[in-house]
Amino acid sequence: MRAYEPNDLAGIVLTPVEVASDDLERRVGLFSVIIISLSAMIGSGLFLLPSLAMVEMGDGVNPVGGVWLAYLLAAFVVLPGAISKSELSTAMPSSGGSYLYVERAFGPLVGTISGLGLWANFMLKSAFALIGFKAYLWVFEEILAPGWEEGWLYDNVNLAALVLLAIIVGINILGVKSIKKVQIPIVMFSSAYLLAICLWAIATSEMNWAAVTSREAFGGDWSSVASTSAFVFVSYAGVTKIAAIGGEIRDPGRNLPHGILLSLLFSCILYVTVTLVMAATVDPSIYMKSDGSGPREDPIYVFAREVGGNTVANIAAFLAVVTMTSMSLAGILASSRFPFAMSRDRLLPQFLERIHEKYGTPHWAIIVTGLSIGAAITLLPVKDVAKLASGFKIMIFMLINACVIVLRSSSASHAWYEPEWKTPRIVYPLIQLFGIFGGGALLLLMGSKAIIGAMVAIVLGLIIYTGYGKENVEREITPWETVMKLVTEPEEVERRRRFSAFYSADKEGTGGLDLDEFVSAILALGYIDKGGVNISDDSLVVSSTKSNQKNQTVRELFIEGDLDSDGSIGIEEFLRMAEEIEPQG
Repeated sequence: MRAYEPNDLAGIVLTPVEVASDDLERRVGLFSVIIISLSAMIGSGLFLLPSLAMVEMGDGVNPVGGVWLAYLLAAFVVLPGAISKSELSTAMPSSGGSYLYVERAFGPLVGTISGLGLWANFMLKSAFALIGFKAYLWVFEEILAPGWEEGWLYDNVNLAALVLLAIIVGINILGVKSIKKVQIPIVMFSSAYLLAICLWAIATSEMNWAAVTSREAFGGDWSSVASTSAFVFVSYAGVTKIAAIGGEIRDPGRNLPHGILLSLLFSCILYVTVTLVMAATVDPSIYMKSDGSGPREDPIYVFAREVGGNTVANIAAFLAVVTMTSMSLAGILASSRFPFAMSRDRLLPQFLERIHEKYGTPHWAIIVTGLSIGAAITLLPVKDVAKLASGFKIMIFMLINACVIVLRSSSASHAWYEPEWKTPRIVYPLIQLFGIFGGGALLLLMGSKAIIGAMVAIVLGLIIYTGYGKENVEREITPWETVMKLVTEPEEVERRRRFSAFYSADKEGTGGLDLDEFVSAILALGYIDKGGVNISDDSLVVSSTKSNQKNQTVRELFIEGDLDSDGSIGIEEFLRMAEEIEPQG
């Protein structure tokens, strides 16, 4: 059998280690976690997507009013990912988020793919927000451009969106630390305003409940609801974004999972309420363009105008523009950090990790992200942007759910994984498996474009890693590799653990363990039921695995294992002794 050297065991950690921290002050409490999570979700998914979803749930031509159910089902599919990320974030409460979790669990290859997927998701979400911005901008043509030729702004709205994009890229390069401080009140006021309109509509309008509850309201069959759920999945894309600043959250073991789950609940209630009232008070056909060419991209304006008149609608449009502008500002900030982090990890070319000398921002990563968003705005239809963004997010959520299963299954060999909050035992791993297979089903139902988008990320990740990253990263045994070995060669996994325990205990690198080091090695393997490092070796008892042999203290085992009586146990002596005392079961 193979004899391992220390370099062969990189990645095997048998005793808990402190996960890298950002040394940031933990000032963010539970309420702030909820607000920040909500601010990352509520935007284009509410101001732009409902009318597109109405057509999606229909036959692609005739809108229907049952889209509230799609938002509800999407939340249920998001829930496993939210639970899994809550657990992962309390084990690794540092900045980095999903990319960090996937890279630690699966290694740099899958980390590269996930990093590209996350970048694409946030980039496309920012593009989606700017598309929503231009959809509402026409409302303010007379205010923003007095004296211009009528219709100029409407006809050149793409140019307006690109100009705004350039400004946003410039602001990100200059560095704006207070983006979240601006974004949060905007999003909260927008949410409150929309809920107020809904309450007014319920109080003053005749509600057509058949439009939102009848069989016809949900399209042709169950697959229409499911595919629409996949389509609106992007609306919840920001629910776990707060984990990216885990290093700044106070009491992360409590505030992270509670904040993530409560924000998911509130956003689901908001989406379901608004879309339900929209279709029950205003006929879905009103949300279509007058020429019948497709759904309008300003459904909230239409809804507010029908319910409250032009003034109420203009305020709603203004809030839409401001909200989606702020979201695109924060979106570029978030998405640009993924190529920056991957470059820092030597998975992408190093120019992407360059920091601007004056402003201290990753300017090249921001510029590349901005150019990609501009291409998406110019070249892709709004529906395709939504589908691609949802597709990438579903893929990432599937990986996040898989991370929990992999890390839990390999924790004996990678003991750094010690989450403060765990998925409740009653639902683990069923909730993660539901998230994986449910996400896969939604991805298939979205159609070829979403699948092609996910495949492009995978293929591109493979090309980048094999052509660049593979030569620049250090080889480590990943938790995923350990899990695969547990399935195919469980004895090999235990052998690796024993080698690792020996080398970890041999602090001086002498090739032998004294009594204290031997105790540390046995403790690291978990072969002692009771005791600890401060307990005498005479009281540390190892239960015998053989019926004809009595239990022994660690001191007795050391003496027995030291075959040459030199006061030290070498690697072969240690392996023989470890095999004899390995607990059964």
